[in-house]
Amino acid sequence: MRIISGKYGGRKINPPHNMPYTRPTTDIAKEGLFNILQNRIQIEGASTLDLFGGTGCISYELASRGAEQLTIVEKDSQMLQFIKSNVELLKIENVQVLNMDVFQFINTCSQQYDVIFAGPPYALNTIDDLPKIIVERKLISPTGYFILEHTPRNNYKNFAGYSFERNYGSTIFSFFE
Repeated sequence: MRIISGKYGGRKINPPHNMPYTRPTTDIAKEGLFNILQNRIQIEGASTLDLFGGTGCISYELASRGAEQLTIVEKDSQMLQFIKSNVELLKIENVQVLNMDVFQFINTCSQQYDVIFAGPPYALNTIDDLPKIIVERKLISPTGYFILEHTPRNNYKNFAGYSFERNYGSTIFSFFE
C-alpha cells in the first residue's frame, strides 16, 4: 500500500498481516477516487471524515494533499493502533483518531465535512443506512462530498443526495452531495 501523491507521495505503508475485517482500498481505485476529488473540490484546507478507518490509507492520502482537519473513526483496537502509529510516523497534525462505532459517531455528530469517506466491510448489513443518516444529518458541507465504497450488489441511484458513481472492477464509489 502506498501514498500516491502530495507531500508523502511514494511512501509505503505496510499493514499488519492479520487485519481484522479490513480490506484496504486498492491503489488503482484510490488513484481514480483522488483524480475525481481533485477535479471537483479543494482538498487543501479541507475538513475530512474517514469512517471505518481501517488502515488509514484514505486519510494519509488526504493529509498528503493538504487536508487541514482530519477525523478518523475506527472501532477495532488493533487497526486504531496501526493508524495512530502511522500518523505519528508521518507527523500528521490536525488529526483526531476516534475509537468508536461509526453509527454512534454519525448519529451524534453535528459538524460538516468537505470530504466524508466510508469504506465499510462489504458484508455490513446496515451499509444502506450510511448515506441516509449522513444526508439527513447534513454532515456534508455545501461544496463537499460523501463517498461510499461498496460492491456492485448495492445501488444508491435513488437515494437522497446521490450524485454519481464510478466503477473500479469490484469496487464502486457512490458520491453524495
